[in-house]
Amino acid sequence: MLSRSRKPVVRVASVKPEGRRLRSSLSLPLIAKQSTTMYGGQAVIEGVMMRSPSYWSLAVRKPNGEVAEVWHPVDSLMKRHLIFRLPVIRGVMALGESLAIGFRALAISTEYAAEGEEGEESIELGRWAIVLMFVFAIGFALALFKVGPAATTRLVFPHLSNSVFVLVEGALRVTVLIAYMALVGLLPDIRRLWAYHGAEHKVINAYEAKEELTPEKVEPYSVIHPRCGTAFLLWVMVIAILVYWTLGLIVGHLTLPWLIVSRIVMLFPIAGIAYELIRFAGKHRSNRILKTLLAPGLWLQRLTTREPDREQLEVSIAAFKRVYELETARASEPSIGATARPIDVIA
Repeated sequence: MLSRSRKPVVRVASVKPEGRRLRSSLSLPLIAKQSTTMYGGQAVIEGVMMRSPSYWSLAVRKPNGEVAEVWHPVDSLMKRHLIFRLPVIRGVMALGESLAIGFRALAISTEYAAEGEEGEESIELGRWAIVLMFVFAIGFALALFKVGPAATTRLVFPHLSNSVFVLVEGALRVTVLIAYMALVGLLPDIRRLWAYHGAEHKVINAYEAKEELTPEKVEPYSVIHPRCGTAFLLWVMVIAILVYWTLGLIVGHLTLPWLIVSRIVMLFPIAGIAYELIRFAGKHRSNRILKTLLAPGLWLQRLTTREPDREQLEVSIAAFKRVYELETARASEPSIGATARPIDVIA
């Protein structure tokens, strides 16, 4: 599914690690000012994607040691339409946007990570290849984590009451999630991906603590963050138990086909509710009750993060620095600052 793209990827920067430009840019005293702007991101192949409400930036370590950077604006529907900023609905929109941007960043990082040492012509994943990857990944996730546990529970235990059924289904779903994360984490390439995930969290944590963003200053910070997508996944599964229990009380016993349909359709409101929870938790991180409620999601991040080395931190800082500068410059424009609408993102 690889094709040569007529429209080349925008290569904003490609800097050798020993060059002065990279060292100076990473040692800039980039300290967070008082701001309500939220930043997030995700790990990609040999790099990190950072996201702000208006931009996303990607930094990737190429095989020859250079760091390539790419950035693009975010044209969010949530900024243009009030209905998409309403509670729960905004969670569904944020998840959709994060998935779309994440797959695009992953495709670009794959291109850079596969680029030869001598600078051979790169091959970019075509648009349809990205779409097929997206569809396959979503289908796989739905089958493994949503449809699979529901269908298995119904087939193995066909006569369970509604309350017991949703508990067994939920327990099976969480078990599958944890087992999957633990197993894929045994692969060396995935462990390296988890390290970049840890680098992303460290930079976000350091920024939110108003720390100077250099590898040495960022390194002591935690690889755990309350707005992480891993915690989001766990809360989707926990909230699903309550939602499916309520659904069972309303409609009664569902046949297997309707059970499968309900698990797919109800994913959207469940994701919206889970988003509101982690959004609230991200803004009230010192609340003891919330800390207790969110502890399982934070523990689960131990499976999807690793301690990064300083070269990985450099890449993460480069991605964040770019998106921070772009967002700050945009917010300083008089025509933008007065009408800016806050958009939250998943860390």
